[in-house]
Amino acid sequence: MGDIKTAHEIAMEKVAKLGEPTEEERLRWKYVPEGEALAVRYLKENVNLVAELSQYEEKVSKYVIEGAAEILTRNISLPKNDIVKKNNRKAMEGLKLLKSDKVSVENVYSKIRYLFNHYIEQGEQQRREAYQSLKTEMEAKIQQALQQQLGTLIGVKIDVEKQPLFQQEWRKLQTQLDSQYLIHLNEYKRQLSDIE
Repeated sequence: MGDIKTAHEIAMEKVAKLGEPTEEERLRWKYVPEGEALAVRYLKENVNLVAELSQYEEKVSKYVIEGAAEILTRNISLPKNDIVKKNNRKAMEGLKLLKSDKVSVENVYSKIRYLFNHYIEQGEQQRREAYQSLKTEMEAKIQQALQQQLGTLIGVKIDVEKQPLFQQEWRKLQTQLDSQYLIHLNEYKRQLSDIE
């Protein structure tokens, strides 16, 4: 019978097989998180991104930029309100500062702006129509259920919008409506991530 090893011994053998991390791996592990933190400060505290990046040596700045770009890209989302719009603008400005291929970035931004305009204009109309349709449908169902339980109803008015079932259905419907936009936005964000 062979030796029975503890989980710790097995893990240590696996670590030994991995070998020492390369210099590049060490730099990435250290500086990508610094870039992520820099992006968060940029978004929240309005720090000067270019000035902060200039403090890093050239061999590590690419990792700082990688981390910052990842956070800024992740912070671009559907413009549901003014705060999100402002955050999007800030993240997109920061990304443009970080990327060297400004033309490719601007091409993707054109697609994103078109998507956002569509979301705000036609999407808003779709959401209003869907809301009204759901409200009418739920009112009819509730009236029918009440009439079956209580008999004739004269002048009973139910505020369907305050009903938990209506709120739940509306959230589901909003998610469905937004999903078509999110598919495109996620593709554009992937394109941004691929740009140097």
